[in-house]
Amino acid sequence: MKKILLIRFSSIGDIVLTTPVIRSLKKQLVYELHAVTKKQNAVLFQNNPHVDKVFSFEKELEEILSKLKAEQYDFVVDLQKNLRSLKIKRVLGAASTTFPKVNIQKWLLVNLKVNYLPKVHIVDRYFEAVKSLGVMNDLEGLGFYIPPEAVLDISKVHKGFEKGYVAFVIGGQHFTKIFPPEMVAEVINKLDIPVMLLGGKEDFSRGEEIVEKTIGKTVINTCGKFSLNQSASLVQQCNVLITNDTGLMHIGAAFQKPIVSIWGNTVPDFGMYPYMPGNEEQYYISEVAGLSCRPCSKLGHGKCPKKHFRCMMDQDIDAIVNKVNEYNKALSKQV
Repeated sequence: MKKILLIRFSSIGDIVLTTPVIRSLKKQLVYELHAVTKKQNAVLFQNNPHVDKVFSFEKELEEILSKLKAEQYDFVVDLQKNLRSLKIKRVLGAASTTFPKVNIQKWLLVNLKVNYLPKVHIVDRYFEAVKSLGVMNDLEGLGFYIPPEAVLDISKVHKGFEKGYVAFVIGGQHFTKIFPPEMVAEVINKLDIPVMLLGGKEDFSRGEEIVEKTIGKTVINTCGKFSLNQSASLVQQCNVLITNDTGLMHIGAAFQKPIVSIWGNTVPDFGMYPYMPGNEEQYYISEVAGLSCRPCSKLGHGKCPKKHFRCMMDQDIDAIVNKVNEYNKALSKQV
């Protein structure tokens, strides 16, 4: 194998979850490894030292198909497994493999609440795609690579955070995966450590609402102020990460940060929980178990289908606070 193409179009978290496969492929087998993705996600592959070349498209695959064909790949590893990735494989005509996507099992869990999902992380399912090549999981976890120019100096971001802080990711792609602002504020009001709110531009107003609801606490709203790589730098430097089921959760796992992961309508059984092999005690799953309506989707909704939103509203605030304090105390002892 001299040249392999890896396919993964989106999203941020899913691409971060491909990094163990990429690293293992490059180190164990491949002379040259290329990746194809959507243009907005190209930077994630471009910063990865194990990827030699990145192809990206804005809207249509036709933008890059001729370039891909000219590369004459020996093998294609499809970690997307949809109609678009199938089209690429047909055009290239090279030998290929993919992974078990378990969509039927997900459907059964969402719609019939019958759980036949394999009890393995999606990273391990990704490795099924390279098993026939003799590539093994090196168990070194996820990788995220911040370019030097994106590394932030905390003292210049905000005074008072140099001695440690909690990073709180308040956004998400779907409403039903987002911890409500009033509950975020309730958690912060019970913490005795500065808190930095992370998110995109679309989360800024939510961040301002949270800041207004906190009382006498050191809280800053950075939502929309930094790039993805800069936000990753803030995650890398935090004491503890509190996060919804988002891409930054997986970035935090890549840095082996203590994580309190808050789950709403989706469930860890889908295999997308923090991936930290050998350090599972470094993350805590906060979820409302036993709800008959959960999971109501494998992705999320714009509003709660049942209108009660108990999967978030019934979260145990004290348990979240206690776990953050536990992680922070353990870190203080190490220092």
